[in-house]
Parts: sequence; C-alpha cells; structure tokens
Amino acid sequence: MPRTIVVMITFTLMTDATGWLASLQQADSFFPGGAMAFSWGLEALQQAGYVMDADSLAVFVDAQALERWASLDQGIVCAAWRAESFDAWCEVDAMAEAVTLAAPMRDGARRLGRTLADVHARLGVPLAARIRAAIRAGSTPGHLPAVQGAIWRSLGMAEDHARAVSAHAACTGAVSSAVRLGIVGHLDAQRVLSGLRTRLAAVLDAPAPPLDALWSNTFAADIAAMRAQGHDARLFAN
Repeated sequence: MPRTIVVMITFTLMTDATGWLASLQQADSFFPGGAMAFSWGLEALQQAGYVMDADSLAVFVDAQALERWASLDQGIVCAAWRAESFDAWCEVDAMAEAVTLAAPMRDGARRLGRTLADVHARLGVPLAARIRAAIRAGSTPGHLPAVQGAIWRSLGMAEDHARAVSAHAACTGAVSSAVRLGIVGHLDAQRVLSGLRTRLAAVLDAPAPPLDALWSNTFAADIAAMRAQGHDARLFAN
C-alpha cells in the first residue's frame, strides 16, 4: 500500500510540473506566437495623440485587460478549454468571430490564432494540426483565444493556467508594443504591468464569464484601429 501511494503522488507532481512548464513556455515572449506583429489599436491611438506616455499607456492597458480580455477573451479561452469535441470547439470559435465587431481586431485575432496553430502543428501537436487544417479549409476562423484554450489544454495546462497565461500575454503584448513605438521604456512598461497585477489577480480569482454574458468596452482602440486601416506608414499590421 505505501508503495502505491508514493507512485500516485509522484505522478501527480509530475503532471503539475509538466503543466506549469508548458504554461511558462507559452507565456514567454521568446515563444514565436506572432503577437509582436499586432498593437491592438495602440499604434493608432498614438498617432491620434491619445497614448503618449506611461500614464496614458496604463489607461490603455487597463482597458484592454479589464474591459476586453477579462469580459470577453477570458470567456472564450475557458469555453474553448472545456470543449469536449471539435465541433463544440468550432462553435466557441464562431462565437469569438461574432462578438469581435471591429474588422481590424477580427483580422488580428484570426492571424494570431492561425500563427499559434501553425507553430504548434509544426511542433507536432496533433490538435493544432487539425485546427490549422480547419482554418485553411475555411471551416472555422481560428480566433486567438479559442485556439489558445484548445491547444493549451492539449499540452496539459490547467484551465486556470490557461487563463493566467492568456491574460499575461494580452498585457505584455500591449506594453511591448508601447516600447517598440517609443511611448515608454522598459522600466515604465514593467511599472504599468505591476500596477495592474492586483486587479487582474482578482479577475482570475473569480469565475470566467459564460458565452452568453460576454462584452467589451474598448471603443476608443477599436475606432482608432478602424481609422488607421488606410494609413500607409505603420509599424504593426493593425
């Protein structure tokens, strides 16, 4: 009996450790997920004179984290993680398409989802290959949060880990875009992230919103991104 108990505990610890390591790998900016190609409207807001320093950047990141990711993307990630069949996952992906109203944001989410699926397919993840094939066939759009939830579960990441990594990626993507645009330096970028940590942790401590209660309130970024579509000189795709 003692020998059996030791084996079970060892297996559990190995499983937890594998999930945590997978989470750290996915959260690392070194991972080639393509997020550096998009600013989610930040570049357009800078061009319009709305985000020019650390204080205005903090307002932007707060909105993206608490009034977009927490209330919309988080629900998609969790629903995709929980999907028990590929058809059920496709329904979640279709919902992500339906609730993303601004065309530049839809295009960005699709491109990032396609990139993430492609990278993991090339790394030998079977589900990622299936998602990539479905995207290429035009049978599903492949929005980033839906792809994240499905693939990360297949890597052994717990749902809470997937939520945290998705939140982290959204915030670090925003501040890294600000650094590349010259809005802030690296230290101010870290201060913005630190200032958001407690409120974002409170979001992660609460249940994710269900699919029938998703919403977002990032109208300034959405409108700025739509206005900037015709600009020729852009650092980011959107």
